[in-house]
Amino acid sequence: MTTRRVLILGGGGYVGSELVNYLLEGDYQVRAFDTYWYGREHLDSIKNSNLEVITGDIRDPFAIKSALENVSDVIHLACISNDPSFDLNPELGKSINLTSFEPIVRAAKNAGVKRFIFASSSSVYGVKTEPKVTEKLSLEPLTDYSKYKAECEKILLSHASDEFTCTILRPATICGVSTRQRFDLSVNILTNHAINKNTITVFGGSQQRPNLHIKDMCRAYLHILEQPVAKISNKIFNVGAENLSLDAIAAKVQLITKMTGSIEHQETNDLRSYRVDSSLIQEELGFTPNHSVDDAIFDIVAAFGRRHYVDPLDNSNYYNIKKMKELNLG
Repeated sequence: MTTRRVLILGGGGYVGSELVNYLLEGDYQVRAFDTYWYGREHLDSIKNSNLEVITGDIRDPFAIKSALENVSDVIHLACISNDPSFDLNPELGKSINLTSFEPIVRAAKNAGVKRFIFASSSSVYGVKTEPKVTEKLSLEPLTDYSKYKAECEKILLSHASDEFTCTILRPATICGVSTRQRFDLSVNILTNHAINKNTITVFGGSQQRPNLHIKDMCRAYLHILEQPVAKISNKIFNVGAENLSLDAIAAKVQLITKMTGSIEHQETNDLRSYRVDSSLIQEELGFTPNHSVDDAIFDIVAAFGRRHYVDPLDNSNYYNIKKMKELNLG
């Protein structure tokens, strides 16, 4: 049994909540740190002595110092996590997504943390015309959210050392079921609307976007933790599975949900279109996604069948920007 203790910053979020379970199943000691704006009941209900649930703000240096005690590994997921939420309060977004980052990295290094894994984003590439967007291509972030992700990558790598292993993952857009569900991500929201409105709206349609099942995202973090230092030190990896157009995603949703209503289209100014290539993490680390976008849609349909969600079209717990407004964070 491992004695490693992993601190998940953002442990109450969409990915973080699921990652907690994956790490516990791997016999890691887990410390989940979050503001828990969306609640923490789903973690409090876990009966496992290897789990600590801590409420705190990553901008609070004293809370971070305490959370880092006796920690071997940090997985940094915490952020204002989509562009509309970020635009609601840019100063809040900057303070969480950028200003707090280097102090956390320094504190982790000073605390004797051995490995630091940062969740960046595939959005750092911006608009690309290349058929395969690999880690070697230049970063051309278009929004403050993605610009700060790119800046944090530089900050983290500048602190790497033989004793402090730094690894960066650039995930595709995540989809599927979590104990802290989100319905403001493309696959998830289209499935929600198909089931509960019997119609879906696609903004644009031809844009290509990378997608990744949440189970594979969690597997990727676990996989990184289990790698020899030499394979992951100062490394950056794309993590994606399927590059699909928004129209293709909509067609999958319509077929799997058996939606009888229409697929409507609206014009959009968001014409980002790119295909992320994730072959490097497979070639160097042997990581391959096991789940598909179809699986994610089926999982959400099954969760609705179990009446798993309460008021899924309007409940702010499923929508980042709605919750931020509700908490007067705008």
